[in-house]
Amino acid sequence: MTASEDRHSDVRSRVDTPTTEPQQSTLTDLAIELVDWTVFGRIVPILAASPGAGATSIAVAIADALQLAGRSVLLIDAGDPVRSGLGRAARADGPRRDGPGPAAGIRFSRRARAVLARLDVSQSAAEPVIFPPPPFWHPGSRSLDVTVVDIGHDPWRLATDPALGPGQWLRVGSPSPIPALVVRPSVPGLAHAEQVLARLEPWVRANAVTPPTQLLVVGARRWPKGVAGTAGRRTSILLPDAVFFPHDRAVAVRGVTADVTPPALQSAAEHLLRSWRVLPPRTRRLHVRWPRIARERDSRASDRDTG
Repeated sequence: MTASEDRHSDVRSRVDTPTTEPQQSTLTDLAIELVDWTVFGRIVPILAASPGAGATSIAVAIADALQLAGRSVLLIDAGDPVRSGLGRAARADGPRRDGPGPAAGIRFSRRARAVLARLDVSQSAAEPVIFPPPPFWHPGSRSLDVTVVDIGHDPWRLATDPALGPGQWLRVGSPSPIPALVVRPSVPGLAHAEQVLARLEPWVRANAVTPPTQLLVVGARRWPKGVAGTAGRRTSILLPDAVFFPHDRAVAVRGVTADVTPPALQSAAEHLLRSWRVLPPRTRRLHVRWPRIARERDSRASDRDTG
């Protein structure tokens, strides 16, 4: 274990001790251990109700709004590298830190003033891929205000066992995570959201994971006629406080790049962060220029951040 990992060993639970063969967790196992998330600041896990719902662009918009408000941000891409939507979110790749097993590590880069941590899986390794538990994702000595996690996995598989893989970021702890569920403004979108919430319900009842309490709707400014009325029992509770992120053609066409996210997405993200009290009610965005620094300078800054 590195000095950085030892320094942050308070983010520990049974699932943080890796084995070569993942073991199925029980509700009791997770319910008896609370996680101390202090070193990560406030944790904002972003889940997608279905593939392609737009969770990655929303996670990035939230991270950009935070750093433009002067907050220290860690943006985590927990998805499989081949399906990652953040492969071009930094201008240069930073250093790699080994994970608990030889097959998977974490690559730390810079996205403007935020740290971007992405899963890095060796293509040649024959060993089982062990998803790095939370302590491995901390960028060393850097102090964090907020950690935004793009869960990036099949939500149905994720909810099978939140003790394994990126579901660990939903674990109940202090300060409490603030999960949000991203949906499309459609009847199938709400049906998928209901299924994810139902899948997580046993873990929520056992006080093992923190449930999503916010719907983030991508691609609309309001519910289309006839859609909201199809919401299931669990999803309908979240409808009144849903936050809408309008469609952005540039992001839809090009994906997430190293450039700052469009103002319309940032505006919705700021509104969301104020409602969560992660940002104060009437915070003023710092009018700082989005840095367009050279590739070599990005790499040097990543080295300093990750020790």
